[in-house]
This record gives sequence, C-alpha cells and structure tokens, in this order.
Amino acid sequence: MNRRAVITGMGVVSALGRDLDAFWGGLVANRSALAPIDRFDPEGLRNPLGGQVREFEFAPGAFGLDAAPDLATQFLLVAAREAIVRAALLPAEEPDPGLGVVLATNFGGANAWEEYVAGLLAEEVRTEAFAEARFERAAEHACAAFGIGGPCLLLSVACASGAAAVGAALDLIRTGAANVVLAAGYDALAPTPLSGLSVLRTISDEMIRPFSADRSGTIFGEGAAALVVEDLEHARARGTQPIAEVLGWAENNNAYHVTAPDHGGAGMTRVVRNALADADADPRSIDYINAHGTGTQPHDPAEVQAVKNVLGARACEIPMSSIKGAVGHMMGAAGAAEIIATALTITAGVIPPTLHYREPDPGCDLDHVPNAARPGEVRRALSISAGIGGNNSCVVLGAVS
Repeated sequence: MNRRAVITGMGVVSALGRDLDAFWGGLVANRSALAPIDRFDPEGLRNPLGGQVREFEFAPGAFGLDAAPDLATQFLLVAAREAIVRAALLPAEEPDPGLGVVLATNFGGANAWEEYVAGLLAEEVRTEAFAEARFERAAEHACAAFGIGGPCLLLSVACASGAAAVGAALDLIRTGAANVVLAAGYDALAPTPLSGLSVLRTISDEMIRPFSADRSGTIFGEGAAALVVEDLEHARARGTQPIAEVLGWAENNNAYHVTAPDHGGAGMTRVVRNALADADADPRSIDYINAHGTGTQPHDPAEVQAVKNVLGARACEIPMSSIKGAVGHMMGAAGAAEIIATALTITAGVIPPTLHYREPDPGCDLDHVPNAARPGEVRRALSISAGIGGNNSCVVLGAVS
C-alpha cells in the first residue's frame, strides 16, 4: 500500500499572531515580529530579542481541561484546533483509531519545568508543574481533546523535529496505519533553554540575517504549527479540498559535530537527494525552496552548497528564502511552520522574503528573496530543516493534481 497524502488543514500560533491568517499575512507583508522578550527577565542571555507570542489567551474548558497546561502545550492545542477546524473534521464521540498524531518539540514543557524548579528552591513540591513538564504530556492532552485513537508519536530531533513530524505523518498515511494524522511542532521561550542556547553561541548578539554576509547567528521564537495530513481518497470521500500534497521526505544525521554542519553540506546534500528520490521528483521540477536559513555563519553556506550539489544549475534559477527573520527560529515548531509557509506559497503564488538581509555573500549566492515578498508560480517545493546534533529533515510538497 502506498497511498497519497495531502494537507487538508493548517493552524499556527506564532509571534505574528495566534492564527494562520496572521502568520501568512505577516510573512507576505514583510513584517518582523522580533522584539525584546518581556514575559521573563532576559538579563544574562546573549540577546534579549525573541519571537514572543503576545496577546495570547487560552480557555482550558474549550479543550476539556480544568486548568491551563504548560504554555507550549497551550500553543499546540490552539494551533491543532485551528488545523482540525480548517480541515472540516467532525469531533469524534469515541477515540478514532484512524486518526493519529505526530508531535515534535525541542524542550517540551519548559515553562512548567521552570515553575517546578522554582518550587524546589522555595521548598515546595509542585506536582502539577512536574506533570506538565513531562515530554509526553502534550500528546496526552491532544489525544484527549481531539479524540485521537490511532498512532501517537513524539519526536525530538532538535530543530529538524517539525519537518520530521510531517514526514512521519506521510509514512503513517502511506502504510495505512492511519487515514488522518495531526502533525505538529511546538515550543515556548523559557529562561533555561535560552540560557543553554546562549552558551552554545548560536544566538546572534544583534539581529538574525539569514544568507547575509554580516550574519552573526539566529534569534529564537516560540509557538506551534499544526497540519492535518490525510489520505487523498479519504479527503475526497468527505468532500474536503486538499491544500497541497506531501510528495516525499527524508531524515538523516551529519554524524559530525554538535552544532556545526559538516564541510560542504554533505549531510544536507544527502537528505535533499533522498527526499527527492522518496517523492520520485526530478530536481529540475523544484520551483522554490523554503530554507532552514538560521543566519549562523557556518550553516547558511553549507545549506546553499547542499542545494547546489543536488539541483545543479537549476539552483541559481529558483528562489530560496528563510522566514526566520519574521518569526524567529521556532525550535520544534520551525519545520512545521516552514512547511505551512511552503504550502501557502504553492496555493497563493507569493514567495515569502528573507528579512533583515543586508550584504551579499559569495558563499550564499542564490536568489534569497531579500526583504520583500514577490509573486511566483510554484508547483513543487522543498522545505529543509536542520538541527543541533547534526539532524536534517527535508520534505517535498507539490500542487495537488
């Protein structure tokens, strides 16, 4: 069995706003939501800027909860509900064995963990905070809230996690393990994760500038991105219009260094090549690449080289942009949010820009769509993700035929 998988619903909570329209509207309006973090004191961090979600409200009762869960889980549940509503899925009275979920996160319930540790320092045992900090807790909440009775997976392969979740959903559909899969990434800004990332010096000391010669690192953001990935025939049978097709994917590891990519982008070369092979797609058919584009000095040219290695001369003819200048690096949600942006690029015919770009770099010499969105016809596209520990993911999307 090798069924076709399509995206039928999408939802986003990001620094640009709490829904899909705010996310996409902000991207194509060339808006950056990076600003000083004010939810907690950022003193001591490498940079006080972040892609913080603001003016966010959460109603526990809407999800069958008596109390609010960890903040990252709140983002997840709101984005997932939007994706499910947009997919026109009806609530199940009993858990649906044909509905699965694949979640992706870097830090899980990070804010609940902060609360738990604060309790220990105050000689208090905050059992609810400990429960909400568990990595699997968000999956428990999602399954209960949305009647998910099929496969339930949780991935954490650093910042490649969100894209890997969509790829794993594709595999579940292809093999018949599920008819519909909720694939979502989620994370929230918190002092402990940002402290660790500051120590690793992956964070810019000023502003994220993907592919620009004066780039100095990334800026992290938060939120959640959720997609309903569905068997094409199942979607058609219930009269749902697909948004885009998930054609193929791949995941691997550089096995080289904790933070730096291997020389020449060999690992990313393999993941892009393998994703195209899984999709049975000719490299010459790709019209757009949504890049990982972190803005770190070593990563960006390695990603560009990987694309050149696989696409050859075609690489210089197509746009390759990064949305991280708009929302920040959304950690476990990054890949899923970027796949959503890629799907909307296909349907809307608008290519989102690489914001904060200032200086051309001979090592990053592709069309990086600097600072302003532009119209463009896209039928097939790649979304590339990479992460600490050498993890890489790549997903191939296409217009539904």
